Amino acid sequence: MSQISSSSNPKIKQVRLLRKRKNRQESGLLVVEGIHPVGEAAEAASQGCRIESIFYAPDLLKSDFATRLIQQLAQQGTQVYPVTREVFASIADKENPQGILALVRPRFFDLNELNQENFEWGVALVAPQDPGNIGTILRTIDAVGASGLILLEDSADPYHPNVVRASMGTLFWYPIVQVSFREFAHWTRAYEYVIYGASAHGSLDYSEVERYTRPAILLLGSEREGLSKEQAAICDFMLRLPMRGRASSLNLAVAAGILLYAMLEHQ
Repeated sequence: MSQISSSSNPKIKQVRLLRKRKNRQESGLLVVEGIHPVGEAAEAASQGCRIESIFYAPDLLKSDFATRLIQQLAQQGTQVYPVTREVFASIADKENPQGILALVRPRFFDLNELNQENFEWGVALVAPQDPGNIGTILRTIDAVGASGLILLEDSADPYHPNVVRASMGTLFWYPIVQVSFREFAHWTRAYEYVIYGASAHGSLDYSEVERYTRPAILLLGSEREGLSKEQAAICDFMLRLPMRGRASSLNLAVAAGILLYAMLEHQ
């Protein structure tokens, strides 16, 4: 196949359109860039994830693994498009691109699919706005062996390129659900989840919890607002992280990481 050499090519235009959330939502596709994330998306076919097409720049791609992966996907019927270095630069999000990019259709989950059996413990975030935080928390969910992520209210897009990058491709392996707080509260009551909320004003130091009971949800508020009174009211426990310096709180992803490891070690 001849290389795509024009940035006006319809296929290339499609990739650029998917940089916008509206177009990702309408198409069900997201852009995945880089050798490791694309490899994770391919391996996650067992989880219902599907690579629709691959774009690669032969002049940039030096990885034997990536070359074999492209050949394998092409043999399986995936559309594969070689492009020039210049065209790839026009669709790449990274400054020093590795030369491979995929359009991926992840599996989308509904809250009603999740229960105590397949979602024993996980994280719920109220209106997180930083895609990097979402991706980092997904990576930590993977690290501790938790079950997945629930995004409440007006959240940043969980399929934003920065989420894909920060998650290191782990987002393809875990259910990510977006629902209202009311739906979430009803679901947690129906399945008798223990909810551990986090707040700078929490009544219980997280290190004083002897055992984190499951099924469990770690509920964290937004980066700016934290948990509202209504949101805190559904929590069985309100945890706090000790702050001994001048800052009044930790970054959302850092706080989630500390609490998730505490929940892992004291189960």
